[in-house]
Amino acid sequence: MIEEQTKSQNLLERRKNIVANGVGVYNTATVQEAKGAIITDMDGRELIDFAGGIGVVNAGHCPEPVVEAIREQAGKYIHTSFNVVTYEPYIQLCEELAEILPHGEKTKAMLISTGAEAVENAVKIARQATKRPAVLCFTDAYHGRTLMAMTLTSKVNYKFFSGPFAPEVYRIPFPNFYKYHGTRDMDEFVETELQRLSDSAHSMVDVNSVAAIIIEPIQGEGGFNPVPKKYLEGLRKFCDEHGVLLIMDEIQSGFCRTGHWASWQHYGVQPDLSTYAKSMGSGLPIAAVVGRADIMDAAAPGTIGGTYIGSPICCAAASATIQYMKDKNLNQRALHIGKIIKQRMEKIQSEVSAIGDVRGIGAMIGIEFVKDNDPANPDSELCDKIVKGCAEEGLILLSAGTFKNVVRILSPLVITDEQLEQGLDILESQIRKYS
Repeated sequence: MIEEQTKSQNLLERRKNIVANGVGVYNTATVQEAKGAIITDMDGRELIDFAGGIGVVNAGHCPEPVVEAIREQAGKYIHTSFNVVTYEPYIQLCEELAEILPHGEKTKAMLISTGAEAVENAVKIARQATKRPAVLCFTDAYHGRTLMAMTLTSKVNYKFFSGPFAPEVYRIPFPNFYKYHGTRDMDEFVETELQRLSDSAHSMVDVNSVAAIIIEPIQGEGGFNPVPKKYLEGLRKFCDEHGVLLIMDEIQSGFCRTGHWASWQHYGVQPDLSTYAKSMGSGLPIAAVVGRADIMDAAAPGTIGGTYIGSPICCAAASATIQYMKDKNLNQRALHIGKIIKQRMEKIQSEVSAIGDVRGIGAMIGIEFVKDNDPANPDSELCDKIVKGCAEEGLILLSAGTFKNVVRILSPLVITDEQLEQGLDILESQIRKYS
């Protein structure tokens, strides 16, 4: 007897037949409805979401105030283009961003649709402000898949046969303490890495040609690698000494994920410009560049933006999301969630040699799998088995890292303790099963 295809299988088959192969499939889950931290698939099966739409639904799936704000705005007007007709939702959202993400004495913002667009525009602003061409970035970085953003992105499998890439981009190693510290303590490691940064100004590119350095304070796609605090402080000092602007990419780490509106607030090191997207709009396509007003205003009229710069519906969703995050105190909730995850995973780490590292800030936690307890020997195969095994047991997970050997946890911050523990039970069982 031929087994009948499930609705999920049917949908995935339809996808295979019509959608370009280049569009990634990170998980074979499907969805017909989602609420909070639970996704219900096409066959009615409830799945615990530890992926959060790649860090997009910090406020949970379909928070009611956000849904209502979308409905209300859609009934008024959907699009005029902010370049042509000014509307209040855009201005209100920029005011709210300046309030929670202040950059110096006066802050200004601009809105676009995606994280990659935010990065592209931040680089354009920095170049116009400094009248310099070069940009310095880091290994294991992910900044998007448009031309400049893709050039800044480190991972080569996002770039196959996509060159030539943007010129005047230079890369130095990210100060990954777990991977590269050897026998050095943190202070010695940071001193060495800052010297490497200083040396790059002589051996790689003339520092007087560098417009900006762009960094993720905690890398996302690169493996949830937090930058050491003293390194970020040294980076800020280096930029100040040489007239270089510091751009911090907070696209995955922003909006309560680390227990702050942005992870740079956790470090106490302020950027000149910063970029945001993902959880800013609870799933609607909206992004922002926020920065010091004098730097933001250096861009000539018409040189930044586009047709869909801050859709009024997306602006309404983002403002409602920010208010919802405040009402639910999701920054504090992220710290609570992160503590639970770390305690559980560190206990397993003490018993399972395949876990090389458990790290992160707030509720942005990564678990790195290696062979022979060697940071230089990533175990991608084990990580893949764990992700797939969790999917079979009803837990949606994503991997990360240059070698895809890091499990990253990006659960909605509205997840209940019971749901969180249930998801961690599944994850633990799969780690023990395959390790």
